[in-house]
Amino acid sequence: MIDWSLLEQWARRDARPRGRFRNLYPTPDHGLAELLRWQRETRGRFPPHLPFPLQQPDPALLARPAPQPRFTWIGHSTYLIQYRNWNLLTDPVFSERCSPVSFAGPKRAVPPALTIDVLPPIHAVLVSHNHYDHLDRAAVDALQRRFGDHITWFAPTGVGAWLRRRGITEVVERGWWQHAGWHDAQAFCLPTQHFSGRGPRDRNTTLWCGWRLQWPDFSLFFAGDTGYAPLFQDIHKAVGPVDTALLPIGAYLPRWFMAPVHINPEEAVRIHQDLQARHSLAMHWGTFVLTDEPMDEPPRLLTQALAARGIPTGQFRVPAHGETVTLPLRDTVAAIDPVLPS
Repeated sequence: MIDWSLLEQWARRDARPRGRFRNLYPTPDHGLAELLRWQRETRGRFPPHLPFPLQQPDPALLARPAPQPRFTWIGHSTYLIQYRNWNLLTDPVFSERCSPVSFAGPKRAVPPALTIDVLPPIHAVLVSHNHYDHLDRAAVDALQRRFGDHITWFAPTGVGAWLRRRGITEVVERGWWQHAGWHDAQAFCLPTQHFSGRGPRDRNTTLWCGWRLQWPDFSLFFAGDTGYAPLFQDIHKAVGPVDTALLPIGAYLPRWFMAPVHINPEEAVRIHQDLQARHSLAMHWGTFVLTDEPMDEPPRLLTQALAARGIPTGQFRVPAHGETVTLPLRDTVAAIDPVLPS
């Protein structure tokens, strides 16, 4: 059950004191000095790429409506989500590198499972924040060329201006705890614990978020990028349990540096429980080498964390690159309250 009065109350909070956004819970601000310490400790070495298998999605299946929610992991934090006649993308990144330049920066270990030219018609894109591994300028431009105003872009405060500079007009921009109607669904912009910035001077000048989409018989939470904080209990308090959560499980070492902004697999399981998710699907691992853990470690640690908490592995799945997962709807349908606050 969605608590509209609580959402309205929390939406009035000032998340941008002194012109910069900040997390709801106190978070260490790791800057250049900490980054250099990390590089010194690792001597600039990262784990090697691993050759993960890449499944080929079935174009005929993806071209059909999805009477049950259907998820195809394209890679990193990019999912194709299909439900009824709607096709959505999350944090579209299709380039070979997640970087401001094409010749340097983290390079893909696994190609995207789908290319933009073979996607089914896309109706909406959920953008969590503006980091290069979550918002790919080349992909945004290509999606705009192919689909134009048929796409509604959902973006946190400040990111809408960047999208509009790319010629995009159908932008729904919201702050934390705010919502917007979209056809037969409601979209809620919800807090995560992270930061933003695409250059040395714009740190935290735009917001970061997760998105919840609520249909009458199905709800989805896309976490984007986040560290762990009690805010996921706050989210459950405000909008209730969720049917499916897309949660990151990678880019978490070293913990002294990454813990404020990137969860590890054990914390992903805690968020799964905090949200009271019926199902969760993993993301943000196995595509780019961004941090110190081996590329194949996150799924192993997730399996251990699920076992330690007595959660069946089927409740929190790790799709392979390119795998399509169809999840069942709730047996008992609880319709969304149609009466919205004025």
